[in-house]
Amino acid sequence: MSAALEPTVEADCTFGTDEPFRLNSGDRLQSVTLRYALYGELNETRDNALLVCHALSGSARVADWWPQLIGPGQPFDTNRYCVIGVNTIGSCYGSTGPLSENPQKPHEPYGSNFPLVTINDIVRTQALLLDHLGVERLTAVIGGSIGGMQALSWAVDFPERVERCIAIGAAPLSAMGLALNHLQRQAILNDPAWREGHYALDQQPVAGLALARGIALCSYKSAELFSERFARRPNRSGEDPQSSLTARYDIAGYLDYQGAIFTPRFDANSYLVLSKAMDTFDLAHGDRSEASLEAALRRIRARLLLVGISSDWLFPASDVRALAWAARAAGVKANYAELISSHGHDGFLAEAAQLAPILKAHLEEEQPAFAGTGRR
Repeated sequence: MSAALEPTVEADCTFGTDEPFRLNSGDRLQSVTLRYALYGELNETRDNALLVCHALSGSARVADWWPQLIGPGQPFDTNRYCVIGVNTIGSCYGSTGPLSENPQKPHEPYGSNFPLVTINDIVRTQALLLDHLGVERLTAVIGGSIGGMQALSWAVDFPERVERCIAIGAAPLSAMGLALNHLQRQAILNDPAWREGHYALDQQPVAGLALARGIALCSYKSAELFSERFARRPNRSGEDPQSSLTARYDIAGYLDYQGAIFTPRFDANSYLVLSKAMDTFDLAHGDRSEASLEAALRRIRARLLLVGISSDWLFPASDVRALAWAARAAGVKANYAELISSHGHDGFLAEAAQLAPILKAHLEEEQPAFAGTGRR
């Protein structure tokens, strides 16, 4: 393995297969392309791989969004592990998605004709990449948010290929989560520029996508954090909220700014596809009876770590903790830990310093039998 002082990275790699890929919906992708990145090197036996799965708007480049966790001496130690990041299908950073050419309409993107994908579909394409790389078994699969959903799906769907599974801020969405995702998609669909999903690349529904991002940020943060950072202060541009209908408070300026910087880097159709994949995530694959969840959890052979975030109201810590207890009841070696944070769901990104020792302990099997406060 590499002994470099900095992570050895081979980014923007591409894997493709011309074999048709059957989706859970019954639709098929005629071919699949995956953009991926490697940090560190696979050893001779190819048994030192960590698969790190990204959140909704993330990419294969793990060091871009989790830089504090990757590199020599960090939890994702690139002198010890080969860290693999894969852009999900349905996304817009190089893997097959709505921006890809539609084989049924050459020279035109799929747009809204891109089929529904599930978390299980995403995981099965990642398995194809690992087959290509010669990785039969993962040391660990790790992710937060929709990335955590992927990690859990790996543990259930490919139990023999996963040694450890770490899912942070992830569980099946509650009714509140489903409601918020629905409103985000409606913001895009009701933008006249959406044009039934067949907009030009330089004319996407910017207003709807920006509004969707603003709604999402309200679910990613916490009321405590917003009060601390913004309170009821007027927008820092100097606006007086009491002078006109459109004059903003500081929080409104922040949300508008975040929408403006998000729209140039993401695609509206990808947002629709991936948020829907979040909605439909269910370890029991649609059968929500307790017995079926138990049967799904009983398939897990990995050492499982679920991490809740104390102020997360998109994926409440109580839901994550309950899933950990359900896994233990099903006979899984499952642990629970909790980040104490005011950052809300974004705590899995914002609290890297607090998260690092939790991850490192689990990867090195130093964690207690069952961590967590039992509170909240």
